[in-house]
Amino acid sequence: MRKRTVQQACGVAVSCCILLMLITPRIPQPQKYHDFADKRQFFGIPNTLNVVSNFPFLVIGVIGLMLCQHRNYFKLNLIATAFGSSYYHLNPNHDRLVWDRLPMTTAFASLIAILIIERIDAKKGTLSIIPLNMAGIMSVLYYDDIRVYGLFQSVSTIAIPLMALLLPPVYTHSTYWLWASAFYPLAMLQETADKVIYACTFHTVSGHTLKHLFAAMVPVVLTTMLAKRSVDSGKLLHVCKVYLNKCSISQIKVEEGAYDL
Repeated sequence: MRKRTVQQACGVAVSCCILLMLITPRIPQPQKYHDFADKRQFFGIPNTLNVVSNFPFLVIGVIGLMLCQHRNYFKLNLIATAFGSSYYHLNPNHDRLVWDRLPMTTAFASLIAILIIERIDAKKGTLSIIPLNMAGIMSVLYYDDIRVYGLFQSVSTIAIPLMALLLPPVYTHSTYWLWASAFYPLAMLQETADKVIYACTFHTVSGHTLKHLFAAMVPVVLTTMLAKRSVDSGKLLHVCKVYLNKCSISQIKVEEGAYDL
């Protein structure tokens, strides 16, 4: 029942976003986007704080890979985010922007795939990795219209907490998903208020630098969850019972069909 609710809610969200794209004009990436508030240079590094504030992504990505005993595309995307965003902020322009956004969108895609694997079906989740990543990549490459990128980002930020909230978890500490989901909207708000925050802090730190730090809190929370969590035996038993019931119902239908023949 909950899985159907999540599917319906995600379907409605996607439909609304697509409808919005159909009734609104194309929005090209504005050149002024690259005009960040903090342009200070330290130690010969242009836009220093906007560059070095990506370092937490690298640290958390490496730690996450050490904690995971199997391949983890999300952590690899974090490491790519650290390098891609740093490369962009050394000289912000349209050509470099793709390397800033690409790893982040594939990180979102990986998170959705992980939730599908853990909460819905491992096989479906594994199969969803490629199409989800392709959707994220296409949203970035189509930079002549930032509505496509905004659509993917909006759907991701809605789908992840919705799935974490409504779908039954197998592991403990599942509320960490919700805490992690809360940090990214805060990061977006800080990015929007880049120059306002820079002025309010008397040119100490800009909103975009804070955006990097708050966005990095998402993998920090999720890595903490990985380190702490364990299989919840009670919830695992419940999931197994539901699965066995579905198998039994399917078997009965197959047998009824055989009798009809």
